Amino acid sequence: MRRVTLKGGETIPQLGLGTWHMGEQRSQRGAEAEALKLGLDLGMTLIDTAEMYGEGGAEEVVAEAVKGRRDEAFIVSKVYPHNASRAGTIAACERSLKRLKTDRIDLYLLHWRGSYPLAETVAAFERLKADGKIRHWGVSNLDPEDLDELAGVPNGKNCVSDQVLYHLGSRGIDFDLIKQCADEKIMVMAYSPLGQGRILRNVALGKVAQRHSVSPAAVALAWTMRHPHVVAIPKASDPEHVRENLVAADLELTAEDLAELDGAFPPPKRATALGML
Repeated sequence: MRRVTLKGGETIPQLGLGTWHMGEQRSQRGAEAEALKLGLDLGMTLIDTAEMYGEGGAEEVVAEAVKGRRDEAFIVSKVYPHNASRAGTIAACERSLKRLKTDRIDLYLLHWRGSYPLAETVAAFERLKADGKIRHWGVSNLDPEDLDELAGVPNGKNCVSDQVLYHLGSRGIDFDLIKQCADEKIMVMAYSPLGQGRILRNVALGKVAQRHSVSPAAVALAWTMRHPHVVAIPKASDPEHVRENLVAADLELTAEDLAELDGAFPPPKRATALGML
């Protein structure tokens, strides 16, 4: 498993596990937890979740998955923008910790920008870090201008990650954000790296997959991870899909592959608004 280095030197797996849409149906929670356990077994020890996912249900699924093996996992969660005041962030984190049944969150993110000033949210993050409730903090869905503003607030440069929509069919960040984050040593987390399945029927993607004798999903994931500072967090609640995704961790795309994919999914020629789902 290739690894990505965070500010400060800690490394995390480049391929993790997403939980968006998990925890929404109690009848599915057992199977979802088993899929996450399999991912942990296979080395995908980064698990991304949020208080928004299933209104806390996904965090409860994560708690079940890491029961008895918390130290193996690198858990990422997020605070709602409407909770991101100084006091609200701290209270939201405490609720997430309770649902996760853990004493710390490894990486805590602002889910997207809301009405509270970034400085207020950062102050809360720094308090949580000082208290040992979180180990790192970052943001999600922030564009280059947002990151510039963040860098200008007290302790804003302690941000270690920006989680954004990134897949072959939505690659606006290739124009500027990817390089900005690399320059500032901010890890990029690619959410929905499979485009919720919509991109997987593309003919060019299929040809590249056939050439490597892998699935189109493995190629799409490997494409997002061609940058050494980008982590992919696909959601998979089926064991077969978890194993299928793991193939991407060792898949090296050639220049020919990348050119073919660029032809089918052209890179941006100008700055565009950050995509969100």
